[in-house]
Amino acid sequence: MHAKKAAVLLAALAAAGVLAACGSSDSETGPISGQSEPIPGKAAPKATITVENGEPVGGIQELEYAAGDQIAFRVESDVADEIHVHGYDLMKDVAAGGSAEFSFPAEIEGIFEVELEGRKQQIAEIRVNP
Repeated sequence: MHAKKAAVLLAALAAAGVLAACGSSDSETGPISGQSEPIPGKAAPKATITVENGEPVGGIQELEYAAGDQIAFRVESDVADEIHVHGYDLMKDVAAGGSAEFSFPAEIEGIFEVELEGRKQQIAEIRVNP
């Protein structure tokens, strides 16, 4: 019985160590275009894409990640629509005046469009490098 308790305790300590090493800030995810190349295992600030009058403020946002990174971004919109991440085929509704958050692993390499599906308006481009 003691061996089982010891194994459970060791597993819990190992998990706590992994979590402590990872950090917990919501603002730490993948790199954003214009930033220096990410350090493996080090996260960059989460991108926020702002949509006004159905168009991305500042133009189509370019988000760049390395394969294996965690892709994470937020869309704040003044119009209601469905946000579609092509290639990964992820979709979320956003209400007018609301926001939607995406977080998923960069498992597919390439360039992917993020659009307001109903308006056929591209708001971002995600690039996943090898």
